[in-house]
Amino acid sequence: MDSIEQPVVLELSGRITPADVPLLCARLWRHTAAGGAGREIVCDAGRLAVADLTAVHAVARLRLTARRLGRELRLVNAGPELLALLDLTGLGGDDPGRAAPVSPRC
Repeated sequence: MDSIEQPVVLELSGRITPADVPLLCARLWRHTAAGGAGREIVCDAGRLAVADLTAVHAVARLRLTARRLGRELRLVNAGPELLALLDLTGLGGDDPGRAAPVSPRC
């Protein structure tokens, strides 16, 4: 019986500061590098308190880190403000040819 691999889940919460961005990337690197090659990376933005350009920078850097690990990052539970900023900066996920998929907050 095959075991189902659990995704790596990284939660964005509160207000992200510029100093938090490299720490988030390092955490993603540690959690993902230890797992199997097929593990999905999910970034949950449901508890993000402030959607600003620092949060956009964090998502962009996390996506880059995921790609360097040979994976894609899926953003879930993103609020409308963050989704609008991601679209404005060209990092939105409506077009499959652009950035990794995003899912709005349910």
